[in-house]
Amino acid sequence: MNDESLHGSGSTAPPEDLLHYILTERIPCISSNVPLTKDLALQHLLVEWDVEPPDTPNDFSCQTQDMRTVTCTWSQGGDTYLYGRHSPKYTISEEFSQNMVPCTVSCSEQCLCSWDIGQQRICNITVTVENPLGKKTAMDIFDVTHRIYPTAPFQLWEECTDTEIILETLNKGIELFCQTEALQPDGKVELHNNSDTHLHYASITLGGLQPYTEYTARVHCGAAKHFWRWSEWSKARTIRTKEATPSGKLNIWREIMLVLGGRNVTLFWKQAPSFRANGRSILYEVTWEIVEDGSKPEHISFSSVHNSTRISIGNHPYRISIMAKNNVNYSLPSVLIIPGATGNSRKLKEQVNGTDDGIFISLEPRHTYDSYIIDWCNFPMLQPCDLQWKRFGPNTSSALIDSAAFVLGVRYNFHIYGSVANRASLLEKTGYLRELPPLLDPIVEKVELTFNAVTLSWDSYPTNESQSGFVRGYHVYVLPMQEDCNLKGSLKIYYF
Repeated sequence: MNDESLHGSGSTAPPEDLLHYILTERIPCISSNVPLTKDLALQHLLVEWDVEPPDTPNDFSCQTQDMRTVTCTWSQGGDTYLYGRHSPKYTISEEFSQNMVPCTVSCSEQCLCSWDIGQQRICNITVTVENPLGKKTAMDIFDVTHRIYPTAPFQLWEECTDTEIILETLNKGIELFCQTEALQPDGKVELHNNSDTHLHYASITLGGLQPYTEYTARVHCGAAKHFWRWSEWSKARTIRTKEATPSGKLNIWREIMLVLGGRNVTLFWKQAPSFRANGRSILYEVTWEIVEDGSKPEHISFSSVHNSTRISIGNHPYRISIMAKNNVNYSLPSVLIIPGATGNSRKLKEQVNGTDDGIFISLEPRHTYDSYIIDWCNFPMLQPCDLQWKRFGPNTSSALIDSAAFVLGVRYNFHIYGSVANRASLLEKTGYLRELPPLLDPIVEKVELTFNAVTLSWDSYPTNESQSGFVRGYHVYVLPMQEDCNLKGSLKIYYF
């Protein structure tokens, strides 16, 4: 006899014919006064070799994928420490047909057994597990139509528009309820239930999608009439919605330079947060025309890599529009009205203060304006100066302008425009993130003395953008000649 086949490698196992050995040899040697019974032999076997009767099959359950083949599964329980021909044996029977089920049980993590039930719809299945120490049973009574576990959808067809994806999958003669998991571009996952069920196919519509956007979807299904459980997920599919007209408008602005005989207008545009290209490729089309003139508009187009252009116009008022275009259509136009060169726009330069977070600008909201635009140059001493702009609503009373390009001691000019019907009026403000002391001392060029007065003359200190702060005036300090001439201890007698 091979002990390892009974009790596992490295263990001491009982002989092959367990009960015969215990009853005829082992028990008589223990005590001649002990009755030789089968129960005593089994009790001795349990103590002597630590073997166990089988556990009741746990989680016994049966289901079908096509209403013809039934598969039952269960957990086999703890180790009995009996192997070979003494290991647990499983049999399955069906009560209503009074037949043993013709299937072969296989066990790994779980035990399972599958067989063809033909046209039978109500089943009473019993699984029996047995070893030399005993047997246990488990039972499952069910209606086959209530235990449908569909196969994972393997044939998917899709149709799509710019905002919808329709997925269809074939059914094997079972009406299914399906669910789609859709991965959004922002990483969120949404679940969509099918909108239509049929005996031979299921249809699912994913609505409210973004045009020309990739979505990753997978589908699982369950029985529509008597839901039992979901199938496994289908393979994920990546689907792109169709193109659509660009949505929203471009955010546009301009810079105007007077030249001989007219003006050069530099136009800038960028995609606002609400703008979506909705297509594979984007072009920008710029159109300009004289207001109320009736002359033919001029056009120019640019590829998506451009965000500015310069056009030359006369001294008349002009209407300028910029649109984005994809393979479907144009976006709504963004419009600017450039007033005539002789038009007077109100200008008032005010000083503003910098903070640790940026440059603070106060506004005086007026009901006549429908929006405000603030523009400035990130590098005011360079050309081009990297013009920037921000738009604000009509009720804005202040704005904090910040930029990584701002440095201490550099003057920034802010143009604030009140806009109504695409026409802008200017209010100019200027300021520093933080002022620094003057770079040079004033040079005194002339001194005139009288018996009771001194007259000093110097060139005016420059006050342009090259200064590191605003020049607010001059201080004159007086100190007796016999003492060192320095500011400490001096008498400040004049301020200009």
